[in-house]
Amino acid sequence: MTDTAINTPAPLILVVEDELALRRDIVEELEEAGYRALAAAHGEEADRLMENTTPDLVLCDITMPKLDGYGLLSAMRQNRPELASTPFVFLTAMSEPREVIEGKLRGADDYLIKPVDYDLLLATVSARLRQVSRIKGQIEQDIASLQAALADLAGGGPHPVLDLIALGIVLLDGDRNVVHANKAAQDMARDAAHFSFRRNRIAATDPVSDIALQQALDKVKAAARRGERVGGIMLQSAESAMSALIGALGPSTAAQKPQAELAVFLSAPTHDKKVSERLLIDLFGLTPTEARVAALLTSGARPSDVADALGISTTTVSFHMRNLFQKTGTNRQIDLVALILAGPMAVQLELSPRIVSF
Repeated sequence: MTDTAINTPAPLILVVEDELALRRDIVEELEEAGYRALAAAHGEEADRLMENTTPDLVLCDITMPKLDGYGLLSAMRQNRPELASTPFVFLTAMSEPREVIEGKLRGADDYLIKPVDYDLLLATVSARLRQVSRIKGQIEQDIASLQAALADLAGGGPHPVLDLIALGIVLLDGDRNVVHANKAAQDMARDAAHFSFRRNRIAATDPVSDIALQQALDKVKAAARRGERVGGIMLQSAESAMSALIGALGPSTAAQKPQAELAVFLSAPTHDKKVSERLLIDLFGLTPTEARVAALLTSGARPSDVADALGISTTTVSFHMRNLFQKTGTNRQIDLVALILAGPMAVQLELSPRIVSF
């Protein structure tokens, strides 16, 4: 057994059940199987316990006094973004389809029928914890690969990961000179429908769009000093428009290399639907609303634009963005957008035997 295995505590399961005997039996079965267990008699007690405790999975009865299972699930999903990916399994005495449907609609991950089959309970707990572990492992792998690429971006070094992404990526130094352009960006520039590279600089084909692009580059560079790192515009052509997301990169540790200070992410009109909301939900464990917010952000929308598009307040958008940061392991909008745009491509590349995905 490795030191890591020794130092890693067993998963903590929160058992919420108003029947004392059943609650004790479930806790005993879980502890005998090697899990840590915490028990609550109803939803209100469980909610209080989670103020200072982070369970790895919740087993919860539906019908309880004070706060029932539906109420606890709603409170947990809405008010506790750090628990957004924590599996929630209902215990129910009724096997009616509407009970199952109601739980699924409210965000439950699974359900078990009473009387409890303990072998099935332990198998369900194990399966759900493995699923979370796989998702986190995949996300960590994607983040590590993308962070390695972004680290090279700031140092001006081309990273092979960038050429596997359908999104055009152009890196610029502080004087707006092109430091690196990935393959997709070079292909888009050759087409010259929306932009091209002139005298080692990126320029929009449409004169009005070019003025807006250069102003946006200057604006993002200036805003980066205030901690604001992202801006976006549309590059127009006679027949279509291309979204351009501009982000400021972090400081570089590279020496003797031109330092990339800005990154331009270009989405061709044919790539506007590359980001699948369904894929985002499956890949990162997002809710449907979070997936819509993420998709809008990748198109260059600002938080205020997202609020208008979804008919919600900017405060609610900020709440969803916090959830997105937590679930994707990022803390800046540019990293979030880059990871989301890269993530679906990583999944698609895995389906091709000719390309090794990152």
